[in-house]
Amino acid sequence: MSPAYQTTPRTTPSRYRERAHYDSYTVHRILDEALFCHLGYVRDGGPVVLPTMHVRCGETLYIHGSTGSGPMLGARPAGLPVCVTATVVDGLVLARSAMHHSLNYRSVVVMGTARVVDEDAEKLCALHALLDHIRPGRAADCRTPNTRELAATAVLALGLVEVSAKVRQGGPVDDPEDRLLPHWAGVIPMSLAAGTPQPADDLDPATPLPQYLTGERRP
Repeated sequence: MSPAYQTTPRTTPSRYRERAHYDSYTVHRILDEALFCHLGYVRDGGPVVLPTMHVRCGETLYIHGSTGSGPMLGARPAGLPVCVTATVVDGLVLARSAMHHSLNYRSVVVMGTARVVDEDAEKLCALHALLDHIRPGRAADCRTPNTRELAATAVLALGLVEVSAKVRQGGPVDDPEDRLLPHWAGVIPMSLAAGTPQPADDLDPATPLPQYLTGERRP
């Protein structure tokens, strides 16, 4: 059994508590499968939520950004209180009643104080991991950021401490009196699948398709 994260009032859902998971295996799998996350923070007294890229390295979540963006500017020197969410949608749940339609999903919520990664070696390591998160093997198959690009790119680091997962599986849960209604009910499975790679218009035709692009994105 994998280690569990300690529950807190902020990571304990008020509804559907049976869907909550705190084991690291479930949390890691969701974060590793999701291709992007949403970064929430407070700017000028109001909430802001931005979609961005992330990658998990052990018990640290790295989040990509720009040095000129709000969260990066607000993260110095004491760090930035944030809430990061990542979600994978597995299916559309169609019930007989409108009220009981839902989604099958797996999500992770991470709360804490993020820090700006200032050290170049750690930033490069995080950026390489971000590329391999998109497609394993990609980091070694592109030019490394130069000094100017590295300075213009920001990375936030957030420890996986106050974290929880939530999972919804299964079919619709209709009220007993609705189960004989003449409406279709069930689940429409959803998945993210990679299509055929499309070369750039200016790509040298002699450039071969890399081996890591010939299969599925993840096993």
